[in-house]
Amino acid sequence: MNILFVIPYVPNKIRVRPYNLIKYLIGRGHRLSVITLWSNEKERADLENLKSFCHQLEAVHLSQARSLWNCLLAVPASHPLQSVYCWTPGAAAKISSLFGDLNGQHTFDVAHVEHLRGVRYGLYLKKNHPSTPVVWDSVDCISLLFQQAAQRSTKRLNRWLTHFELNRTKRYEGWLLKQFDRTVITSQTDRDALILLDSELPDKGSPSVVPNGVDLSYFTEGEFESREPATLVISGKMSYHANVSMVMHFLNNILPLIRTSRPDVKVWIVGKDPPKEMVALGGSEEITVTGTVNDIRPYLQKAAVAIAPLTYGAGVQNKVLEAMACGVPVVASPKAVSALETVSGQDLLVAEDPLPFADAVLDLLKYPSRRQQIGHAGRKYVEDHHRWETIASQMEGIYNEVIYNRN
Repeated sequence: MNILFVIPYVPNKIRVRPYNLIKYLIGRGHRLSVITLWSNEKERADLENLKSFCHQLEAVHLSQARSLWNCLLAVPASHPLQSVYCWTPGAAAKISSLFGDLNGQHTFDVAHVEHLRGVRYGLYLKKNHPSTPVVWDSVDCISLLFQQAAQRSTKRLNRWLTHFELNRTKRYEGWLLKQFDRTVITSQTDRDALILLDSELPDKGSPSVVPNGVDLSYFTEGEFESREPATLVISGKMSYHANVSMVMHFLNNILPLIRTSRPDVKVWIVGKDPPKEMVALGGSEEITVTGTVNDIRPYLQKAAVAIAPLTYGAGVQNKVLEAMACGVPVVASPKAVSALETVSGQDLLVAEDPLPFADAVLDLLKYPSRRQQIGHAGRKYVEDHHRWETIASQMEGIYNEVIYNRN
């Protein structure tokens, strides 16, 4: 197939979903033309890696001023700010130029547009190039995320913004379900939340679940004997409000309970762009806040236990899957694994309240054989359920369906 991929941010090894879908679809013999937006020099540098395997790559600069202007224009309207944040006429022009390069022939078999931030490009395609079927990868149900963040975010500004966005996002996501040839999403939980937004959604408009995967040749098991016996790792993009809430919840409510029995415990907080209040808690032997790292694998392969006490969120938690793929036993909250088919006590441990969560961590720290058993089982779970080869094949099947339905 000749596939047009439109991504409102640069795919990379942190933004794993578009990066690996592109990589593995190309590996399955398809031709991909990618249009993406970059906002800073780090993202611009990431484009070089994409160029090495994309058939055609068009990158457009999205300035912060442009995003802010888009949001200001949307405030009095009914569209959520997320849906306009990444819009730029330059990227729309690039889309049309690709069709022009094809001598006006509709030789794109299908277009794939990712996230609510990219959805306006999907609507642009539908209006200006209607012969090409469009698959919208919503990734997560954003209104479900906002509903939780409005109550649980640790920052007052985030709570205000999510309250402001919530109702307009619900209406807009419900409307979007009928606009494209197919909608896909990463989890059954998010799919159910989307469907509830439109009580009149026909069966053919029902979203399809396409989960996230893990690059199993990249994320490999560490040597059990080389793991630090009393070190916990918590990972994720630390500028993301749900991850900030997760870390602060752990440090304030769970870690003191663990240290009652194990004062020697150390914590690694690994992820880019941590806020100032999180950075201020690091700088000691007990708590390390790394900020951006070139490679997260050494932390996952050296820690004794990975933790994910997520208090709210949406979609598949890549941080959990990557930790499991590296063979580190995981203790997670129910919210962190709601999109997975894991079995607590077998593939990982699940606990919600602070005391049971602390007890689960202490149990793993006390019994090395238990850590090793859970770590191996977690790796096998990821191998069985989250291979990118399988997920790319599933997405390929959806493309074939929408193309067939158009003919």
